[in-house]
Amino acid sequence: MKVLVAVDGSLYSEAAVSEVSSRQWPESTEIKVVTAFEIPMMPTPEVWVLQSEDYDQMEKIVRERAEATVNSAASKLAGSLGASITVTKEILPGSPKIVIVEKTDQWQADLIVVGSHGYGPWHRFLLGSVSQVVVSHAHCSVEVVRSRKHDEAVKAA
Repeated sequence: MKVLVAVDGSLYSEAAVSEVSSRQWPESTEIKVVTAFEIPMMPTPEVWVLQSEDYDQMEKIVRERAEATVNSAASKLAGSLGASITVTKEILPGSPKIVIVEKTDQWQADLIVVGSHGYGPWHRFLLGSVSQVVVSHAHCSVEVVRSRKHDEAVKAA
């Protein structure tokens, strides 16, 4: 079985990692932890506002955060799952909505596990929903994990 776990370092992706780490998986299961990153760009009519050094520095910072995110998740999974489970990691440049689905198809995953931020319709409209796009376009099963802490906070409000 091949399981792709998409993480972004949020509480919600940590819930997805915890869910995967708490399960019994068949021997020889392969788990690939992925994170996607995009370099934030300010909307501006001038194309060359950023100096190349600034762009390189931004890319370095975003890539380092992505590495820390994927390393943390992979370490947690490797530490909690048996030796018969292979855990690998990969950092994917590009929009998470696109590259997660593309990597799933390329790697031929059987299951994708993602966390849900639990946005309402207004936030989903403005920000988009990675989990919604993945569910809609993936060619395999998708599990969307919600954070219990988030659900408790919503109930308390």
